[in-house]
Amino acid sequence: MKEQLHTEYGERVLEPRRDPMHELISTILSGRTTHADEEAAYFSLRELGDWDAIIDAPVADVAHAIRRSNYPETKAPRIQAALKQIREHSGSYDLDFLRDLPVKDALKWLTDLPGVGIKTASLLLLFNYARPVFPVDTHVHRINTRVGTIPRMGEQAAHRALLALLPPNPPFLFELHKNLLRHGQQVCQWTRPKCGKCVLQERCDAYATYGGRVPSFSEK
Repeated sequence: MKEQLHTEYGERVLEPRRDPMHELISTILSGRTTHADEEAAYFSLRELGDWDAIIDAPVADVAHAIRRSNYPETKAPRIQAALKQIREHSGSYDLDFLRDLPVKDALKWLTDLPGVGIKTASLLLLFNYARPVFPVDTHVHRINTRVGTIPRMGEQAAHRALLALLPPNPPFLFELHKNLLRHGQQVCQWTRPKCGKCVLQERCDAYATYGGRVPSFSEK
């Protein structure tokens, strides 16, 4: 799969796209939200001040600042609680200690933060610290289920199942994640996937079953 996606979309070099705290908070904001709205919400949030100021701000002000993100009333208190927990851990907002923790411990520390699930934790560890984890977002999950790499299962279980099948090679994992994301956005979409132009067509279980009429992913 990686080879076909590499040929179609090219090499993706593993390097941080933003600093660790930006990555963490933006990924919390990203749930059910477009990338453009996620970025707008993040920069609006930062207009409240530094992380200490955001902790101290009224939760209603934080929710208003991130209103471009869906469910701001839920995300605002979680972001404030996560920031408090980070500050209490080390007296700062430096996450670089995650570089040296065993991967299992780093994942646990992150997922113990309010609002942080396995996808957010894996993104941060892979993108910023080149740790051998594999983030499974909706695109990665959908494509691998349709192709038949994994059986139908929840995203939490899919993280474990896919990582067990892949080499513990961060550059490999990063490129595969990024190219699966692009393929899911452009070709293997939630509804009406463009199977006629799919480079994975010959190995896809869903295509073998349905031909060019693969159902929406929510359908059985």
